Amino acid sequence: MMKMLPFFQSGPIGTRNGSESCIGANRQLENPSTSVAGQVPTCPEPSVDEIWTRYQEKMSERPEAACRPSRASSITSNGSCTSAGDSPEKGKKGIKDILTSAFKKIKKTKPPSVKQIMDLLEEHKLCDAAQHLIVLERGLSSKSEEGLNISQQDVESIYEVLKHKVFSVLKDSILLAKINPELLQQAVEALKEQEKEDQNYTLENPPNQHMQFRPRKWKELWMATVKESVETRMKDTSRTPRTEKLSAVGQNLLHMGKTMKEDLTVVAKYIKQLYPPEFNVFSTYAELYHNYFACQAQENAESQLEHKDICLLLSWVHNIYPKDVRKDPVLAEELEKVKLGSLLPSGLSKELEKKYLDSEEATIKNSLSKSLDDEIQKWKEDKEPEKLNGHFQSELLAIILIQSIYSSQEEAKNISVAMGKELSCRLWKELPAFLRSYRDAFEDFKEKGKKHTFYKPILIANINNCWNFRDYTEKNMAEKDYNKASILSTLGDIENSGFEVLLQQLFAQLKPIYKRFTENKWESSNEIMNEIIKTTSKHISDFRTLKDPFYHAIVEKIHARLVKEYIVRLLKKKVSLKNPAQQQNLAQNISKNAADLEDFCTSNGSQAMWLNSALPKLAEIIRLQDLGAIKIEVATLATTYPDIRKKHLEAFLYIKANLSHSERKSILGYLADSTASTSPGVLLFSNISMS
Repeated sequence: MMKMLPFFQSGPIGTRNGSESCIGANRQLENPSTSVAGQVPTCPEPSVDEIWTRYQEKMSERPEAACRPSRASSITSNGSCTSAGDSPEKGKKGIKDILTSAFKKIKKTKPPSVKQIMDLLEEHKLCDAAQHLIVLERGLSSKSEEGLNISQQDVESIYEVLKHKVFSVLKDSILLAKINPELLQQAVEALKEQEKEDQNYTLENPPNQHMQFRPRKWKELWMATVKESVETRMKDTSRTPRTEKLSAVGQNLLHMGKTMKEDLTVVAKYIKQLYPPEFNVFSTYAELYHNYFACQAQENAESQLEHKDICLLLSWVHNIYPKDVRKDPVLAEELEKVKLGSLLPSGLSKELEKKYLDSEEATIKNSLSKSLDDEIQKWKEDKEPEKLNGHFQSELLAIILIQSIYSSQEEAKNISVAMGKELSCRLWKELPAFLRSYRDAFEDFKEKGKKHTFYKPILIANINNCWNFRDYTEKNMAEKDYNKASILSTLGDIENSGFEVLLQQLFAQLKPIYKRFTENKWESSNEIMNEIIKTTSKHISDFRTLKDPFYHAIVEKIHARLVKEYIVRLLKKKVSLKNPAQQQNLAQNISKNAADLEDFCTSNGSQAMWLNSALPKLAEIIRLQDLGAIKIEVATLATTYPDIRKKHLEAFLYIKANLSHSERKSILGYLADSTASTSPGVLLFSNISMS
C-alpha cells in the first residue's frame, strides 16, 4: 500500500529560518559560519568575542600566570582530541595513578588559553574545545594561576557556546550523518568528554558534596535533543512528496512511516557506532519514533475518521508497520531487541476494526439493494438485453456486485487475515437475503411481464446472471457453510423457474404429436419422431443465448422430457399385442426412434448419457419371448433406473398380451416397491405418474 521513497531528496538539507543549504564536510569545517550550529538562534550568554575581550582585560592587569593543569585527558601540541579512555594505561592503573600520570604530562605543556578554545570553537573542533574547557574548569576549581585569570562566569559562558554548538549539531544528526560525518563525530566526542568528566567528578568527590555546575548531565540533554529532533522530523510532512488520492490523515501516516524507516536506517548504519554502548542509541531513537507514531495513530483513531482513513490506519497498524517497517532487512534485527508494541492499544484497535467492518457491511448491503432496484427498472424498458459472446447478460447485477464484494473482502484481507474472514462471513450472510429478494422480483416479472417485447431474452439474461453468483459461491465458500447451501438453492429456484417458462411452449407443442404414437399404434412412428425432432430443433436454436452450462442443462431437460413422453405413450395401455411378430415389429420401431432421439439430443449438446438406454431396454423386453430372458432384462432395467416401480412395469407389460397372469406376476417379482433414495440425476420413472 505504501511505497517507500528514497531517503535523501535533492535540494536544501539541514537549513533553518531561510539559511543556505548545508555544504560538504570539508567546507563545513573550513567555513563555520555556514554550519548547522551557526544557523540556530544566538545563545543569550556572552559571545566568544565578548568572552575573549573580557579575558584580555584581566590579563592586562595581572602578570602571566603559570598553568596548573588538572585534566585527566591528554591534549596534544597540535590541538587534536584524544581521550584518556583511549590510553593503554587505562585498565592497568587506578584512577589516582591515571590522574597523576596525566598531570605529569600536562605540566610539560603550556596550558590552554581562552583564545585557543575560542579558535577551536570557531573551527568547529568541538571535542578539542571541550577538553581544553574542562582543563580551564578544573584549574578554576583548584584555584591555579590559570584559574585566577578567568572567572567561573566566563567559563560558563564558553560552556554555553560549546553546548549550543554541540547540541545544534546533535539535533541534526540524521542529516549530518552522511553529508558531514566529521562534524557529527566532533559533537559526539564532545558529549562523551562531558560524560567522562561527570563520571570523574562523581568518583573524585563524596556523594554529599555538590558543585554548582557539575555534573552537567549532558546525556540527559542529549536525550531531550534527540526527542526534539524526532518530533520535528515526524511533524514536517513537507519533506514527503504529496501522493495523489491520499487524505491529510493518509499523507501524514505515509510521512511518519517513511521518516521512521529511513531515519532509523541512518541511525543503524552511520550514527549508532559513534556512541558508546551505554547510550543505547538505536533503541533510544526507535522508541522515540515509535512513541510519536503511536501517539499520532491513537489521536487519529479517537477522532471522527472517514471510512477510507479508517481502512488506511488499520492497514498501518496490522500490515504496513509490522511488515514493511519493523521487518525491514536493515532494521529487523535491531528492532527485535527493542520490543516495540503495536501502534494502537488492543481495545482501541478492536473498536476501530468494528467500525470499519460495520461501515463496509452497510455499504455492500446498500449497493446490493440499489443494484437490484436498477435491474428491475431495466426490465421495464422496451430494450433487448445486451449480448456478450452471443449470450444475453446483465452485468450490472451479477458481475459488478461480485466485484464489489470481492474487492471489499480483499481490502479487509490486506488489513489482516482475521478481518478478511470476518468481513467474508458478514457479506456471505447478506448474499442469501439479497438473492431471495432477487428471486421474488424475478417471479414477479415472470408473471406480469409476459407481454414484454423481450420477455424471453430478459428471462435468459437473468438465468445467465445466476452463473456468476453460482461460480463465485462454489469457489469461495466452504462446503460446510450453511449460507452456501442457501445460496445455491435460491439460484436453482431462479434457474428452474426460468427454464420452466422457456420450455412451456415447446412441451405444449410436443404433446399432441406424442399422442399420435398411440393413436396410430406406432404406425408411421418414424415420421412422428422426425416431426418431434424438427419442432424441438426450432426452439433449441433460441436457447443458444444461454451460457454454456445453462444451455447444456436445458438441452438435458429437453432430452429427459422427450424420453419420458415416449415412455408415457408406452404405458398408456393403448396397444396390446399377442403376436410375437407384431411385438418384434414394435420393438424395431422403438429402437429406431430411440436411436434417432439419441443422435439428435447428443448432437445438440446433451450430456445425459444415462437416458440413452431406457428405450432400447424397453424395446428389448418387448422383443424377448423367453421368460427367463425377460426377467434378466427387467432386472437390468431396474438396476439402471432404480426409480421404476411395479405399477410402471405392469402397465408396460400390457403390451405383451401373450404373457399369462402367473408369468406377469413372476416378472413383477423382480421389482421391490421400495422407496430407496436415488440420485436426482437418474430420476426418470418417478416423474411418470400412474393413475
